[in-house]
Amino acid sequence: MEMPTPNDWTVIAIQGATTLTLSLNNANDGTDTSFRCRARPPPRRSAWSPARCLRERRRVHRGLPQVVRNHNSRLCVDSAESMLLSAVNCWLKCMTLDPYNQTDNPECKSRPDSGLSAITELDPGYITGPLSSVWKEWVKWCIEFGIEANSIIAAPYDWRLSPSKLEERDLYFHKLKLTFETALKLRGGPSLVLAHSLGNNVFRYFLEWLKLEIPPKQYIKWLDEHIHAYFAVGSPFLGATQTVKATLSGETFGLPVSEGTARSMFSSFGSSLWMMPFSKYCRADNKYWKHFSGGTRKDHHIHQCDEQEFRSNYSGWPTNLINIEIPSIRGLEAYPSVSEVAHNNFSSIECGLPTQLSFSAREISDGTFFKAIEDYDPESKRLLHLLEKSYHGDPVLNPLTPWDRPPIKNIFCIYGIDSKTEVGYYFAPSGKPYPDNWIITDVIYEIEGSLFSRSGNLVEGNPGPTSGDETSEHDGSDIQVELNVEHQDEADIVPNMTRSPRVKYITYYEDSESIPGRKTAVWELDKANHRNIVRSPVLMREVWLQMWHDTRPDATLKFVTKAKRGPLRDEDCYWDYGKARCAWPEYCEYRL
Repeated sequence: MEMPTPNDWTVIAIQGATTLTLSLNNANDGTDTSFRCRARPPPRRSAWSPARCLRERRRVHRGLPQVVRNHNSRLCVDSAESMLLSAVNCWLKCMTLDPYNQTDNPECKSRPDSGLSAITELDPGYITGPLSSVWKEWVKWCIEFGIEANSIIAAPYDWRLSPSKLEERDLYFHKLKLTFETALKLRGGPSLVLAHSLGNNVFRYFLEWLKLEIPPKQYIKWLDEHIHAYFAVGSPFLGATQTVKATLSGETFGLPVSEGTARSMFSSFGSSLWMMPFSKYCRADNKYWKHFSGGTRKDHHIHQCDEQEFRSNYSGWPTNLINIEIPSIRGLEAYPSVSEVAHNNFSSIECGLPTQLSFSAREISDGTFFKAIEDYDPESKRLLHLLEKSYHGDPVLNPLTPWDRPPIKNIFCIYGIDSKTEVGYYFAPSGKPYPDNWIITDVIYEIEGSLFSRSGNLVEGNPGPTSGDETSEHDGSDIQVELNVEHQDEADIVPNMTRSPRVKYITYYEDSESIPGRKTAVWELDKANHRNIVRSPVLMREVWLQMWHDTRPDATLKFVTKAKRGPLRDEDCYWDYGKARCAWPEYCEYRL
């Protein structure tokens, strides 16, 4: 196969949940209902506009030195409040799914937007806040690199659905396969895949689903022809701890809703467990072979854990993810494993007093935790149903298991590191009804090789040499899991994988020898935020330098050299005020 050029490539982006637009539509006629999510205007007793009312509202609530005396101004403030409340309620109605069958509200449905408009800018509004352009810079980089605009393809999906429901309702994976095949026919070359956050889980499921769609002997050939490189950005290889918080107490992500409302909405999503943390030592039976052996689901165990899971603590995580107080010991006898945990952690338990239980990643992903709180949380029964039906019982893959390295030619795992990252929580009953029945009493953070609580106390555990990106936990060990090798701190990540000389803001671990014809790399970006990493200039610079390197037929190295980096775009040129000259005189110049 001839060496591809940038003009031959198609770039396919699979976004994370918080960087993808959903459109609200009328469930009956399919028309856009975004304007329906507004409060009724006030009576025509004064000149009125939404903008004016919102200005009045902001001035009053910011405490500016203004006294609202006249009736018309008060009416504006009240109307703005009513409009905001109505918009929130309408938005929640359109976003929430039936918790058991994942169907839409009868009056309103949401579907992923199409094309690049789904990712370049997230529309501003009463609910979503100011204009967000997480992927806009990424698209600009692609075009400047030489990728034609019509070769930049977004693959939006309904991030509220479980993986199997994506295919059942939207035929998403069939359409994604067709996207790759169409790109090859039109451009004559393979595609580059850049997935972010939950998008990596979606792509992993697609690769497993693909095994059942094409003949086994054609699987590797199909991947080689259609995918040149896969960039896994901020991938939750072992899950994400914030999923625990969103499930138990709610995560608003800055939306103007209460945590309880956010929890209720999040729990209605089939995807609510997709990024739940799991053990790196436990695997599920290979369901791929079940389809050829005539086996049934009952023939296979949900998890098979090796001895390391029981010899070590915390399932390969820095600490227990959940520490929770339950009102009493009532109901523990129904769950022997939970009862054993309680008696191991607390030698004496007084009747009627709260009991604190701790749960590892394995005990969360296998359902032990949800069984333990079933008597105290009305949401647990539904989550257990979802866990069994859509994850443990998924016909293609149990997503709550460690990855194996996909047989793709070039894989680059890219993370932000050294940010203060949540790795564990303490919960207690709040005394309020569902969905506000749990409160967070403490948070465990990992940073700079240490664990400490929200109050600043050091916590015992197994912290890694580096922390994560504020959302996804990463210390390099999760990459070892998918490559099936042991890893020692300060050592090479995989056999023959070497740590390249550190360039400012980024550390490289790269290997091209362990698997013949395959390259694997881990890039760690200092202080890169999980959500905004996709528009990081450091990330985009390295991606395109590596791709430029791959297009050179005379290249002698497998990876691009890590020599001093010069500017790639006009925006990278700047004036060095300390030296009173252009910072890059060998690359840039100023013209009148």
